[in-house]
Amino acid sequence: MTTILVTGGTGTLGRLVTARLRADGHEVRVLSRHSRPYAVDLRKGGPELDTALAGVDTVVHCASTPRGGDEQAAAHLIGAARTAGVRHLVHISIVGVDRVPFGYYEAKLAVEKLVEESGLGWTVLRATQFHDLLLQVFEGLAKVPVMFLPAGVSDQPVEVAEVAGRLAELAKGAPAGHVEDMAGPEVRTFESLAHAYLKASGKRRRVVHVPLWGAAYRAFREGGHLAPERAVGKGTFEEYLTRRSLPRN
Repeated sequence: MTTILVTGGTGTLGRLVTARLRADGHEVRVLSRHSRPYAVDLRKGGPELDTALAGVDTVVHCASTPRGGDEQAAAHLIGAARTAGVRHLVHISIVGVDRVPFGYYEAKLAVEKLVEESGLGWTVLRATQFHDLLLQVFEGLAKVPVMFLPAGVSDQPVEVAEVAGRLAELAKGAPAGHVEDMAGPEVRTFESLAHAYLKASGKRRRVVHVPLWGAAYRAFREGGHLAPERAVGKGTFEEYLTRRSLPRN
């Protein structure tokens, strides 16, 4: 079995990828800012990163943040991976990073290009938004009596465990370049998803559609972040909410 390092291995996606790979018998190292013995801030790099990568065959790069620094982190990781002789770098990205001019998406696209030009064997999987992210968004929006939603926007959320399973499969295989996107089973309006959340949580909120502006909003309205032709996910948002057993109030 191979030695695999998972960056962001304590996060929503990374911990599930780690569990899948360990269940298959692989030695898995978890890298994050606070996870011993491989506590590394990828934005800074350093000798600790070299130590974490020593003897590693494959890296699954799940670490990411919308707060900035993804490009710098990827550059440090790639440089250290080349030095360590890593065979395969697997990177998770987002559907629509090449179509939606949104800051975080642009950073993810830049990281994809770094991976492609790394000189390493590489695989990139793009997925749509996780159910977990929508739940966080709706919980924030529901803190006030009126729930304001971006007008005319839909989404296609996917179950994070399914994406983790796909990443684990890719990590065990040979470098494959850009593989087919992975999207959830349904394209849903934001309103229908919001009402599913309100029903599951027992909250009563007035839903108001707010028209926004700008190129990013226009691209979201046009579905640049969707992949209806790749609706390979199985779990629905309602099934996810049922499993979460949200507190009702």
